[in-house]
Amino acid sequence: MRAMNSSAPEAPDQAQLDLPASGAVDLLFVLLHGVGGSKAQMAPIAAALRTQYPQAALLSLDAPEPCDDPSAGPGQQWFSMLVRTPEAVAAGVEAALPALIARVRAWGRHFELDWPRVALVGYSQGAIMALEAVQAEAELVGRVIGFSGAYAWLPQDAPKDVCVHLVHGMADAVLPYQPIVEAAQALVALGADVTADVVPGVGHPIDARLIDKAMEQLRTFIPARLWREAVLLAAEQDRQTRH
Repeated sequence: MRAMNSSAPEAPDQAQLDLPASGAVDLLFVLLHGVGGSKAQMAPIAAALRTQYPQAALLSLDAPEPCDDPSAGPGQQWFSMLVRTPEAVAAGVEAALPALIARVRAWGRHFELDWPRVALVGYSQGAIMALEAVQAEAELVGRVIGFSGAYAWLPQDAPKDVCVHLVHGMADAVLPYQPIVEAAQALVALGADVTADVVPGVGHPIDARLIDKAMEQLRTFIPARLWREAVLLAAEQDRQTRH
């Protein structure tokens, strides 16, 4: 595994980086918090990822703007949600995506990891950003995990060679689960690699049951691309055997 570049892409107050205890970095998870939160909000998810992926770099980013909605919390936001109409949310996401995509690209270069070895993990508004980033930008990350999130637009195409993992609480009153189920169904119909779980009795806050379900999805899901590669390899081996 190649060593990372020496200089970090951004200041420590904008990003919290947790590196393996020893050895090289083989994966990068970029974590995106919810509206009114901060990078520290993602600590429970980062802890679970550390246990499951000891050689991963875990990077929690602060959103770029101070939150302008006092009811959402005193932290940061990826875009304003004072107006929560679908049109306003979509416009906010569209304006915020280029800067986020640039940050993810910069950190991938920092660790000299190819894009399939980078993953986006978002919660709530951070999940909206993560899910829409892979819809907007090809070959950005290989996996995206959305906790208690949503899509700004119903997906019209499948992100190529990206595994999409969705976890949501059935009792979520902030972002109800039905739209994320509809989006998952649309992605499946488009041929995407998707897992989706709705957990009964769980609301909007980050919950250990959602984290456990996401870790299970990451452990057990085999992308269709790998199945295709296995089938092609088997066919080639069979052809060589026959000749």
